Amino acid sequence: MADLSERVLALAGLAQALAQVRRIADTGQANAAVLSTALDSVFRIDASSPAAVFGGAANLRPGLMLLQDYFVNRPADEHLPRLALAVLQLERRFARDRAVADKVLRGIHAQAGEAYRLGSSHPEVIAALGALYAETLSHLRPRVLVQGNPHYLGQTGVVAEVRATLLAAVRSAVLWRQLGGSYWDFLLRRRAMLEAIEARLD
Repeated sequence: MADLSERVLALAGLAQALAQVRRIADTGQANAAVLSTALDSVFRIDASSPAAVFGGAANLRPGLMLLQDYFVNRPADEHLPRLALAVLQLERRFARDRAVADKVLRGIHAQAGEAYRLGSSHPEVIAALGALYAETLSHLRPRVLVQGNPHYLGQTGVVAEVRATLLAAVRSAVLWRQLGGSYWDFLLRRRAMLEAIEARLD
């Protein structure tokens, strides 16, 4: 169960980043603590453990609760599973495109000093991460389409925040794959996944 126990942390990181994407697109506002967890994870490329990527497993409680709802067939947001599937598909394409992966890595390293100095949620850092997503991942297929309130999605700062948080979601998807996660987990290991999630929540 140890592998699944860690794997569900990556999936929780993905779920809660995408829940923030949805919230930002709908309301123009993120939950500051959850956003920080997501954006901080982008810069923790060489973290010592899956939990360390997110600053500790406790920071993933919102995502674990979203996963629990999904695995007992009561998703709070029916758009979230489709968004997660799109990001997992995008990550597969990203993993195979060495040039894009290298450009993303260089872009993250270039911003790491500013993120450390100002905080990963600083508008300048968010703008840079959003631009990095737009220049790289947004050109891969499938494109991740985010629905929301046109009033907010017409604002440059909101769009940058959505893109930066999508980059964080892809970071979690990379971790999920590195830990051995696959679509088979959703089809064949639902009960075991749910037990791993509930053990983390207890």
